[in-house]
Amino acid sequence: MNIDYQSCITEIYNETRSLIGQGKVANYIPALAEVNPECYGIAIATLTGEIYKIGNADIEFSIQSISKVFLFARVFKVLGDELWTRVDREPSGSAFNSLVQLESENGIPRNPFINAGALVATDCLLSFCKNPIEDILYFARNLADNQKIHYDSRIVNSERATGFRNAALVNFMKSFGNIHNDIDSILDAYFHQCGIMMNCVDLAKSFLFLVNGGINSFNDEQILTRSQTKRANALMQTCGFYDESGEFAFCVGLPGKSGVGGGIVAIIPGLLAICVWAPELNSHGNSLVGMRALELFTTKTGISIF
Repeated sequence: MNIDYQSCITEIYNETRSLIGQGKVANYIPALAEVNPECYGIAIATLTGEIYKIGNADIEFSIQSISKVFLFARVFKVLGDELWTRVDREPSGSAFNSLVQLESENGIPRNPFINAGALVATDCLLSFCKNPIEDILYFARNLADNQKIHYDSRIVNSERATGFRNAALVNFMKSFGNIHNDIDSILDAYFHQCGIMMNCVDLAKSFLFLVNGGINSFNDEQILTRSQTKRANALMQTCGFYDESGEFAFCVGLPGKSGVGGGIVAIIPGLLAICVWAPELNSHGNSLVGMRALELFTTKTGISIF
């Protein structure tokens, strides 16, 4: 299929700019509240090495929960199916920071992409990694083939200053025996992950290993097995957008992951990864413009996994 991706994303960009102003930036994290709400970028990275971009695709932003994919891949690579004794694989149907289900489900988070699940995965990382903060940053840099990717200390400190619900989640799971390491160390590593700064091009490139059967195309490292990659993509499809995952599957039809920094990354296995960044969020905490842009992308190209 011969598709002019540059023309496609240019058309989408121009059609969706009018939606800016209809959402709200994540103001419950002070450092995110300062982001320019009019920023908007789109980037595509193909498995054959092409990059297509438009708008603010080169401006770095806080990737927030998109980092959960890196964390999950890092832990799944080491633990394999042992991970599923600590975290489930079901959509939550609840907000990303909800405590509700943990009470009835004995401290086992529904999936790795809600906050509770990522905190358990961070706990797992601490159990086999001496320097988890450095480890995840190194992992992201290698996936994106960019050694300049870094943490923003302002974002990290802002997360730490307002992270009461995350502290409640990890303490609650500790009471069920599903947290094994020091709580402050887990939270510190988790807050750092949220503060990773990347741009649309970086993020699209960093998801290419999930496009490529688990292989990092920049250095040929096998990050995940083909079977594990299928599982990771399935989880992104069903759980990557919190309580709006069903809507994203219905409208867009691609595995993906969002973050409250306004970024969304989605993949077409065997072909490409696409990242959209527009900081204004809808009521579910997903980029309002990004959701519409990706819906238009699969509609205009005729490509989805369905």
